[in-house]
Amino acid sequence: MNELQLKYGCNPNQKPSRIFMKDGSDLPVTVLSGKPGYINFLDALNSWQLVRELKEATGLPAAASFKHVSPAGAAVGLPLTETDKKIYFVDDEGELSPIACAYIRARGADRMSSYGDWAALSDVCDARVARYIKHEVSDGIIAPGYTDEALEILRSKKGGRYNVVQIDPDYVCAEIETKDVFGITFEQGHNFFKIDDELLSNVVTKNKEIPESAKIDMIVSLITLKYTQSNSVCYVKGGQTIGVGAGQQSRVHCTRLAGNKADTWWLRQHPKVLGLQFVDGIRRANRDNSIDVYISEEHDDVLAEGEWQKWFATKPEVLTMDEKKAWIAKLDDVTLGSDAFFPFGDNVERAHKSGVKYIAEPGGSIRDDNVIETADKYGMAMAFTGMRLFHH
Repeated sequence: MNELQLKYGCNPNQKPSRIFMKDGSDLPVTVLSGKPGYINFLDALNSWQLVRELKEATGLPAAASFKHVSPAGAAVGLPLTETDKKIYFVDDEGELSPIACAYIRARGADRMSSYGDWAALSDVCDARVARYIKHEVSDGIIAPGYTDEALEILRSKKGGRYNVVQIDPDYVCAEIETKDVFGITFEQGHNFFKIDDELLSNVVTKNKEIPESAKIDMIVSLITLKYTQSNSVCYVKGGQTIGVGAGQQSRVHCTRLAGNKADTWWLRQHPKVLGLQFVDGIRRANRDNSIDVYISEEHDDVLAEGEWQKWFATKPEVLTMDEKKAWIAKLDDVTLGSDAFFPFGDNVERAHKSGVKYIAEPGGSIRDDNVIETADKYGMAMAFTGMRLFHH
């Protein structure tokens, strides 16, 4: 099949809409269920590239959770701890496969942003992934294949309207890509740049020690940034993103946004948060929202207005600002990636507040000396990659 008609473009008034192959060849994607739209396919094709490259670079199964053409989260398939299972709402429906661990981590990175996500898997989707997605609010999934059981589960979601797309894993796009904006055609070479360990060899700080685990985290951050709307900054820990700041005009605003998300991810593991008691039958989205309110700086006193009466089974104890600061201070060994150079040391200062110990960024600023000096002040190890990763 050479083309696929879509319901509409980015908005309902933008018709007609379709995806097609200009060279007349068959599309490398097959819709197995549902009717994906224009934005769905933008998410699907960008997220597939991300997980495919992450698998190639690390040798580990990879997954991503996409929203509006940027990843809310991405991860490789490392095992989950008992705390991970609790904060990501993992049920007891069977043993977790590596690809299931990858998606659960990717979705758990920023559960608020992943609401209504597009999922991407580097490996065949198994039943364990499908059972997890079944309980989440999600728009669709792309993978190189599906087991019969997984496909049956996914086809039953949303009354059969859940979008399931299969992609040919051997598909390679054309070297030149084009797009039209305001009737004018843009053309550029596709970004085939390969991200691997060799990119991390230029360590410019006094601290030269970057363990293998941090190198994996650097690769996760950089490949994630390659498919994140610029400007973008990404915090990573344990093989998964924990904060992505996308599409900001100021780089320090990216660093703050992503850092705040990393802090929220970490605060979800505070004993008081883990001990929250919810009403029976609460939906996961409502549980996420109530946790976000509970730990938000703007809602120190969540008991005012009687919010607890709606979602909490028992009256929760307030998590104070001092307790939050003390807990965030324990966050450590975090890796940060940036899609372009840091123009000032203020980005490093903000990163330090969220436990960043390792940094990968292109370098090339006229103030590189100031950025390096700031990293040295905190004993960080920073690699200059020499490669910008803008994505628009």
